[in-house]
Amino acid sequence: MKLVLVTAVEEFHKDVIKLFKKAQIETFSESEIDGYKTSNALLISSNWFGFENVGNESVMFFSFTDEANIDTLFELIKQFNETLTTNNPIRAIVVPIEKSI
Repeated sequence: MKLVLVTAVEEFHKDVIKLFKKAQIETFSESEIDGYKTSNALLISSNWFGFENVGNESVMFFSFTDEANIDTLFELIKQFNETLTTNNPIRAIVVPIEKSI
């Protein structure tokens, strides 16, 4: 069993849920988050109003699941990201579980 974490901009919320279902990950949780990217120092200094950290509405999903399902999910995410025209791909990581109750 492993923990998979997936983040995406809010625009892809329904798409991520579809990807989880296609990967046969039926049990998962989600949380609304704000995503941030740090700006280039030159761009910050040229901004009349100074630096303002504005977050993007994002969502984080997580699930404890089997490695086979995660492999399928990663392949589906890779295919999804290849079709994007934006600079906001779906991101995913896997964390091994050493102990659980």
